[in-house]
Amino acid sequence: MVVVAVAGGTGGLGRMMVDALVATGKHDVKILARKPNPSIEKELGVSVLAVNYDDVPGLTKTLEDNNVHTVISTITMMPIDGSTPKEVELIQAADASKTTKRLISSDWGIPYDERKLAIWPSAVHNFNARDALNKTTNLEHTVIQVGFLVDYWTNPKIKSYVAPITAVVDIPANAAAIPGSGNTPVTFIHSADLAKMTAALLDLDKWDPISTAVGDSVTWNEFVRLVEEVRAGTKITVSYDSVDKMSKGEVTELPSHPQSYEHFPKEALQSILAAFGLWFEDGSIHMTAEKTLNQQLPEEVQPRKVKELLQEAWGSN
Repeated sequence: MVVVAVAGGTGGLGRMMVDALVATGKHDVKILARKPNPSIEKELGVSVLAVNYDDVPGLTKTLEDNNVHTVISTITMMPIDGSTPKEVELIQAADASKTTKRLISSDWGIPYDERKLAIWPSAVHNFNARDALNKTTNLEHTVIQVGFLVDYWTNPKIKSYVAPITAVVDIPANAAAIPGSGNTPVTFIHSADLAKMTAALLDLDKWDPISTAVGDSVTWNEFVRLVEEVRAGTKITVSYDSVDKMSKGEVTELPSHPQSYEHFPKEALQSILAAFGLWFEDGSIHMTAEKTLNQQLPEEVQPRKVKELLQEAWGSN
């Protein structure tokens, strides 16, 4: 048993990671957070370590004082307020810590290249984190690339801490705005399955610098058909957004989009969804790695298929 600290573990994907780690019973789990959280400590039975990510020596001391062996970062790499995530500082502290030997850096998405910076400026934070990882001297590290979380289409029917957002298929409204042709495969995974796979990854003797977790890959046209199939008698009204339209930062507004405008103003949400749409269409969110975590991990931690998840979430509705 080693001490595993989850940075950002009080909510979102991080909270799911904490749940999965605690469920294994194999690790002493702790959470790194910006402030104390007694309610989470009481609920989960884990310690919340309040840290200042700007203070790298202080963060290093916290890791050493708590004998942290492995750090899993779920720090958001696209802060809504435009601030800079403290992933680089976390990497530097983990590398300096005498007790910390392993780190999973926050990525949880797709491979980024320089071409994507034009429409996704926050990708620079991922590049900076990778540079910091390459400079480490004492850490075994990996990032986990997964495609897209299917939670957005199974919330709130299947347990998830991921904040809801409507993209491409608006299931409650029986409407869809499909990017491009809708014939490009897209890779999906549920956060609970990803967390379970990540917990199992800690048992492997050796990590690759880049890990790939594949839930299931279906096209958007197939996704719509699956929704109609599991919701027998339901017909989705479908429109298609052209690459030219998405390149202008525009997508078709779906009925549920206004519910997000309080947190994402319409223009910002359109821009985000348009970027995703371009990547859905050009294959960027189709994970095709020759070596995957699925191949390395036991059968009991294999992720569920999209149809199974949609059936569980919507089959009786």
